[in-house]
Amino acid sequence: MPWPLRWSARVLTVLLALVLVLAGVLVYTVRKSFPQVDGSLRLPGLTGTVEIYRDKSGIPHIYADSAADLFLAQGFVHAQDRFYEMDFRRHMTAGRLSELYGAATLDTDKALRTMGWRRVAEREVPELAQETKGYLDAYAKGVNAWLSANPNASDRSLEYSILKLQGGGGTPEKWTPVDSVAWLKAMAWDLRSNVEDEIDRALALTELPRERVEQLYPGYPYDRHLPIVNEGAVVQGRFDQRAEPRLRGNRALADAADTLGDLPDTLGTGSPGTGDRSGLGSNSWVISGEYTTGGKPLLANDPHLSPGLPSVWYQAGLHCRKLTAECPYDVTGFTFSGVPGVIIGQTDKIAWGFTNLGPDVADLFLEQVDGDTYLYKGSRLPLETRQEKIKVAGGATVTLTVRATRHGPLINQVIPTAKPSGEANAVALQWTALTPGRTVDAIFALNKAADWQEFKAAAALFDVPAQNLVYADTSGKIGYQAPGRIPVRANGDGTWPVPGWTGEYEWNAAPIPYDQLPSVEDPADGFIVTANNAVIDPERYKPLLTKDWSYGYRSERIRTLLKEAIKKGPIDTGTMARIQQDTYNGFADTLVPALMEVDLAGPSVQARDLLKTWDRMQGVDSAPAAYFNAVWRHVLTLTFNDDLPAAARPAGGDRWYEVVRRLLEAPEDPFWDDVTTREVAETRDDILRQAMASAHQELADRLGTDVKAWRWGDLHRLELVNGSLGTSGIGPVEALFNRGPLPVAGGKDAVNATGWNVQNDYAITAVPSMRMIADLSDLNQSRWINLTGASGHAFHDNYWDQAEAWARGELLPMRSKPESVRKAAVHTLKLTP
Repeated sequence: MPWPLRWSARVLTVLLALVLVLAGVLVYTVRKSFPQVDGSLRLPGLTGTVEIYRDKSGIPHIYADSAADLFLAQGFVHAQDRFYEMDFRRHMTAGRLSELYGAATLDTDKALRTMGWRRVAEREVPELAQETKGYLDAYAKGVNAWLSANPNASDRSLEYSILKLQGGGGTPEKWTPVDSVAWLKAMAWDLRSNVEDEIDRALALTELPRERVEQLYPGYPYDRHLPIVNEGAVVQGRFDQRAEPRLRGNRALADAADTLGDLPDTLGTGSPGTGDRSGLGSNSWVISGEYTTGGKPLLANDPHLSPGLPSVWYQAGLHCRKLTAECPYDVTGFTFSGVPGVIIGQTDKIAWGFTNLGPDVADLFLEQVDGDTYLYKGSRLPLETRQEKIKVAGGATVTLTVRATRHGPLINQVIPTAKPSGEANAVALQWTALTPGRTVDAIFALNKAADWQEFKAAAALFDVPAQNLVYADTSGKIGYQAPGRIPVRANGDGTWPVPGWTGEYEWNAAPIPYDQLPSVEDPADGFIVTANNAVIDPERYKPLLTKDWSYGYRSERIRTLLKEAIKKGPIDTGTMARIQQDTYNGFADTLVPALMEVDLAGPSVQARDLLKTWDRMQGVDSAPAAYFNAVWRHVLTLTFNDDLPAAARPAGGDRWYEVVRRLLEAPEDPFWDDVTTREVAETRDDILRQAMASAHQELADRLGTDVKAWRWGDLHRLELVNGSLGTSGIGPVEALFNRGPLPVAGGKDAVNATGWNVQNDYAITAVPSMRMIADLSDLNQSRWINLTGASGHAFHDNYWDQAEAWARGELLPMRSKPESVRKAAVHTLKLTP
């Protein structure tokens, strides 16, 4: 071999060896943090032996003889699989992300320090029940036992090793009960009702007169889409399911509500870095055993949140070996890593699910600030002020001065879209979650509830975020309860920012009493559906919950499918799963006929012809779904983007269904006119024609000219992005932690609610973050699926092993009986004192 070739071969050999060494180091570093799941471990603080069984999906079932041991072990297991996620969350809720990531997250930290989530949690913990505080302490001991056993960055998680290379991360502090409670504030913010609408209304008002802004917030269509509760009224200070108020016949409904803007992007708690809340919602329904194969109720739930990796949920079973007053827990369901107990799930006697009730629990007050004072009822009052020190990795500590009025913290300096107007020069946020509450007490009460009355008593403790709670039990009862701390206003309806200096828009000292909140048990039609639709007709119920509901397209579709299933009967878990996977577009029957009536020429005609035989389903292989959604995107952007500031433009979804439905009947409405074409006044048909042509051109460019070969799944894709380093901007780092994309069926207001933002692309921004179907005839036959997997460790077998099954609409066994848990176990770990 000539010497140049010999030399080249030697260099190549050396390089290959280096690559193999580096690969070996990476594999070692990655696997070093994987948890021990077999054998035995000593765990300081335990009083007895604990057994942890994991199935092939890595889902743990924990068995203990005392409640304290149970929650201590839960803390240990959460830390094994998800400690970095937990640590990231506590840094976020405390406004300390910059300690990890430097100046890139400084704006987010400023916003969170201003609102003071952690400060509220610090005040909340001492007010909790003594039993709850004991469980929080036990959970923290479990987390800290894991931390003590894993002192090095490489022992804890791959993320810490990378942060260490970048000079960040440091040594995590011990876990505390405040860390657990603060995370619930983040979830409350993610589900905070209409603050964005309030901001958007105010922003739109800078470009349009008020009557045209109000066109964009039409009233809830009670005549077409039923609310959740269709019986009962408040009588003598209590909600009475049997009471019937005097109802008027056909009536014009109250106008819908309004709200405020966006925090920095990293505040999307489900998926930091997206900041897009379009599509956040949920479905749940419960059906009486009268209509089921097992003769007992079935309950379904799929909360819609921003996607993230790992998923916001963590599946687990928490089981006292012998149920006693001292150890009353036998519960399986979805947990939050960092928080003890089960959030949604089933016990040995009941099952429950959540959807966002969405009451108006936050108001924006416009303030007149002068120096260190603000105006209130003709007097100048001192602002409350405090200094916040924000440490920045790789930079100097930043000092933030937080100021507040009686209405809450001034947010306009940290949330740019919250702009004062008129006589005001500042904006304050009043929000129920900034007052200490008892939601953590509610979690433990729900986890041991054995019947409807105990469930209702537990729900009474659930203040924020206010949720629709559906219920079923093994005796056959089904029910619904609206809980939450919902303010009563002296004036106004919470839809627009209001002047704070007049004192006319104050909240009453007490919220709506729990006994007055809507509640139903065993309704006459045998099922209950909640999908963020209106809770109850305002003619039936006078306390104002909100005017900004989801508009009922999902809920009405679920009701229709349930009624069809009842006729065919009986209903089983397979029927419930098929309803969860329904992809029907509820607005197509309105828009498609209008599109067909428009004069159209050229190649766009062939694309429009796809809609002639379309079944309105949005499967991944559907060409008509791809074209219809592209047309819908262009209809919205062509109609509204020229009229509205960027932050108030449509993202899509069922509010815009109602807006466009009305505009289709007004072909000369000013919204159809493109104000950028000064010489032309466009009408409805001009915009629809342009939308179809633009959609055809876009898809031809992206998917090819053969319209029949287009696939919705080639546009509508899910990228699973790691909640922290997955948005680092460093390609190799992102490749370590992110997964996908996956083609996914559905759409924003289909039952299979995979949301997307028309302003950006067809990429998925909100998902059914988990799915559960509880079978009360045999709780061991219940089914579930998580978005990603149990593990938070990149490259672990359970990091995202449920994702492809989730995308296909499959469910896994939700085992809860000890014999089936042990039979399915592939790992067994024994913890000893």
